[in-house]
Amino acid sequence: MPESITAPNGRGRIHLMDELRGFAVFCMVFYHGFYTFGYLFGNNIGVYFFNFFMPAEPFFAGMFLFISGIASYLTHSNLRRGTKLLAVALGVTLVTRIFVPEDVITFGVLHFLAVCMILFGFLKPYADRFRFSWIAVIACFALYFLTRGVPRGFLGCGPGFGIPLPGGLYTFAWLAPLGFPGPGFKSSDYFPVLPWIFVFAAGTFVGKLAKAGRFPEIAYRPQVPILSWFGRHALVLYLFHQPVIYGLCLLLKPLAPYLS
Repeated sequence: MPESITAPNGRGRIHLMDELRGFAVFCMVFYHGFYTFGYLFGNNIGVYFFNFFMPAEPFFAGMFLFISGIASYLTHSNLRRGTKLLAVALGVTLVTRIFVPEDVITFGVLHFLAVCMILFGFLKPYADRFRFSWIAVIACFALYFLTRGVPRGFLGCGPGFGIPLPGGLYTFAWLAPLGFPGPGFKSSDYFPVLPWIFVFAAGTFVGKLAKAGRFPEIAYRPQVPILSWFGRHALVLYLFHQPVIYGLCLLLKPLAPYLS
């Protein structure tokens, strides 16, 4: 994504963040590849691997958002970057609505990150007043787990153990970005404000450590160059990986009966 991940204290680029973000992008590409080959092209192997890796999706998505939160603390241009990213995200919505309406992206990861960056651009002067605290990071993740069921209508661990939320919250289409998808809402890539904003917020708190140069020394040394490259070019990979995957699936379609 378009955030800086270079520490402003002279220690240089935080390569570990590039590599972790690159790993998250790598996982995302394969995850979307299995979905496209499995559900859009009707291949059983693709369906199997998509469902197999589905439980891991929140972890690599969360890693990506957490690192984006750290990076947002290292830049002074969140408003500008967030506005540009929002324009790109709206372009993705327009393109998918025109060309693949069955898989339209209404409020995906780019929309979410753009909103977070713009909000943080306004809030960062206030965040600077507070010292780093692990309690704040733990509280953010606790709030994430408390609210991760909000898009499905409840607070807590699960439908049988959580607290049901009022159905009226899920009747307005404009509340879907907040985490209350109403009837008819559709987004093949959906990252609502609740619960994901707490993962991003946890990253902004850890960003205080990054800005102060308090990461371990290994974080500033490159370890896996290819993952670092993926991390530095995450936005481009996100925008173009799906058309490439779709094209590859078209080429492989004649072989689909032999790959099922």
